[in-house]
Amino acid sequence: MRTSKIFKDIEDLLKAARSKSYYAVNSVMVETYWEIGRRIVEEEQSGKIRAEYGSKLIENLSKYLTDIFGKGFSEANLLNMRNFYIAYPKFPRHCLGNLSWSNITKIIRLDNIEERDYYLKEAAEQNWSYRQLERNIKTGYYQRLLSSQNKETGLVSQQTSNIINTKEFIKDPYILEFLDLPENIEGKENLLEEALIDNLQKFLLELGKGFSFVARQFRISTETEHFYIDLVFYNYLLKCFVVIDVKTTKLTHAHIGQMDMYVRMFDQLKRGEDDNPTLGIILCTEKSETIVKYSILKDSQQIFASKYKRVLPSEEELADMISKRNLKLLEK
Repeated sequence: MRTSKIFKDIEDLLKAARSKSYYAVNSVMVETYWEIGRRIVEEEQSGKIRAEYGSKLIENLSKYLTDIFGKGFSEANLLNMRNFYIAYPKFPRHCLGNLSWSNITKIIRLDNIEERDYYLKEAAEQNWSYRQLERNIKTGYYQRLLSSQNKETGLVSQQTSNIINTKEFIKDPYILEFLDLPENIEGKENLLEEALIDNLQKFLLELGKGFSFVARQFRISTETEHFYIDLVFYNYLLKCFVVIDVKTTKLTHAHIGQMDMYVRMFDQLKRGEDDNPTLGIILCTEKSETIVKYSILKDSQQIFASKYKRVLPSEEELADMISKRNLKLLEK
């Protein structure tokens, strides 16, 4: 028994060492790629290109480095290194973490500086895979978060503020393209609920950082009645419960009243002493801005209503949705 424990201890040590080695090598290579990009840009800006290399600096450098080091130095990758330096003339060591080069090359293609910085920081902190990062960019993850903020507040950076804005964790709309459901499920909330549970990992990723699943059809009881909440999560960053009610119809006053009751009950009966106030999210197919404006949703810091889309919107559709949302926020 003792021998097997020694074997396991040594195995764990080697795995930890290899992991540290991988991250160390990755970090060094990313910084090296940035340095290569810097040298390419400096050479281009020096005016020597045409005299010494014609217009083929990248092409000739690619051939030279490939002959010496093998793959990894294609023209496309050298252009990525160049663009990395152009995007970040000062090496962004503080927010890179152990971000892979493939993730970095995806992020630096974004034009918006704030959006680029957001994905760089979040992908590193949340350890997003390339596929996850690609989906988040494609579905406008950053824009959807931004569109749910008050313009005066914006997305508060946790690097510059210790205050966590709860609205940073609420998207509008949510993109649920991973669900495999019939086209018409109106009135069949149980089907939507089951599909979300069947795809729980993907749903958690779409919800965002800090969410962990607690229960489905969570029972909460008073002295006389039992109530069942569709989905309950806990967010360890916000330090609060998040209750979700799924609807397959347009938002109504009844939905808002029901969620208001759930949040009040949860705060009184389930919330711990160290927990922050419970948040409630109503997922619906459509929202009437009139209902939002003249209900508790308008100024509530605990109850939110968000639309969900079951198909991946095109870039134009997503931009239009966000634009309309931003205009409505400005009108408030």
